[in-house]
Amino acid sequence: MKNFQMVLGMVLSISCFHHSWAFCGFYVAKADATLFNNKSEVILVRNGTYTVITMGSDFQGNVKDFAMVVPVPVVLKQSDIAVVDRGIFDRLDAYSAPRLTEYYEENLCQQRWIEKEDMLAYPNVSEASSRMANELTEEDNYHVTIEAQYTVGEYDILLLSATESEGLKHWLTDNGYKIPAKAERVLQPYIKSNMKFFVVKVNLNEMKKGGFTTLRPIQIRFDHPKFMLPLRLGMANSNGTQDMIVYAFSPNGRVECTNYRTVKIPTDRKIPLFIQHDFGSFYKSVFDRAYEREGKNCVFLEYAWNVTPSWGGMKCDPCVGDPPVNQDFVQAGVNWYQRNTASSIFFTRLHVRYDQAHFPMDLQFQSTPNTEHFQARYIITHPAPVYDGFDCEWGQSYLVELHDRRRLEWEEWLALTGSGNAARYSYISEFDQYLHQIPPHWRNEIEEQYELPTLPKKGSIWPDSISVEWSGSSEGDQSRWGWLLGLLTFVSAFIFFSNRKLK
Repeated sequence: MKNFQMVLGMVLSISCFHHSWAFCGFYVAKADATLFNNKSEVILVRNGTYTVITMGSDFQGNVKDFAMVVPVPVVLKQSDIAVVDRGIFDRLDAYSAPRLTEYYEENLCQQRWIEKEDMLAYPNVSEASSRMANELTEEDNYHVTIEAQYTVGEYDILLLSATESEGLKHWLTDNGYKIPAKAERVLQPYIKSNMKFFVVKVNLNEMKKGGFTTLRPIQIRFDHPKFMLPLRLGMANSNGTQDMIVYAFSPNGRVECTNYRTVKIPTDRKIPLFIQHDFGSFYKSVFDRAYEREGKNCVFLEYAWNVTPSWGGMKCDPCVGDPPVNQDFVQAGVNWYQRNTASSIFFTRLHVRYDQAHFPMDLQFQSTPNTEHFQARYIITHPAPVYDGFDCEWGQSYLVELHDRRRLEWEEWLALTGSGNAARYSYISEFDQYLHQIPPHWRNEIEEQYELPTLPKKGSIWPDSISVEWSGSSEGDQSRWGWLLGLLTFVSAFIFFSNRKLK
């Protein structure tokens, strides 16, 4: 599928924090679904037993070879199927994606402020159109029944039922559907559960007539107690792992997985400033490490928030863009929200990486009453501007805190990604050159062969108790060398004055 790139936009400020260094925060980057290869996206709506599933795809290749088989619990009616605009995925992804937030600190030695502005733009929404047909046939030789047949937009759709997987496989193959060799094994459990099969193929004439160049998402809706997403069929034609992003809406609270753990991705971590130049790669590393740490068999929570249009609270912190609006909810399939009523909409973003070894079962979900807000957020902090230096009392204290904070940022980066050794101390000590004295608690860093600056710009960087040449000696050794240096100075002075007196 064509990757959409959102125009980075209005850099939106969040509430100011009261801190010894005043600052305000801004959104600067996101890690969207396009970062992950071999991925799919699904919009999942649940209200009681009513379910709407909208399926996006990352299909690569000639559309004439495209075919999709999805198990469904009931035979879908013509009105239960629609084709929607791809933009709904892009908007939900951009709004809920893991985000990088930046803060600006001020130099109180000069009482100057830093401000930053930008703009954000989003594409317009276009309404999806569909055309439908209907007929009923049977294929007794294959033990397959064609329960319904429609043409919806650029897709030819069949609803099949079967009594055996081998017959279904042969029917699909003989009717021009290219399916993987492993399909027979994964079809059988669905047949035993009396599931139906939603079979999709591209109608090239309709696609040409509509002027479409990419495959649009397909949406289905039904009423059934089962609340699940079938993974096993998708794994039949996958090389290794697949990533799936689920955008879920419910009237109650978070949507969570019931047969696999739902785990929060690490969030609210302060990381080095230079991450802003490649936040996408950073978040991929964060996800990869979390995926390995959790045993490769959990579902990660990346966003959860009340996005009810009439709700007056903050819907993100910070906001990547405008929250979904009524038109987005209608297109996604939300059917319960009405203005000026007590109804609400809760938005959950889940990210799962799955393969046959670690996800032998389909994903089962539930809508929970948990309304705790969550977002994957990472924080960078711009240091106070130098201007004329940091010579005031506040400036010297700030530089010590800045050094210590940057050490913690580096350690956080290392913990999150498993990388971060290159140029370690050059980042931590970048502003040390403006210090008048090295604080005693940095001695541990010196013992780790920390390379202190040698060309200070302002004053002397060394306190009286630390020698420039000292790089790891104990306090006892330092004391003995100081005593010896003093003795030599005394002897030299004694000889000098004695010689003058003799003259």
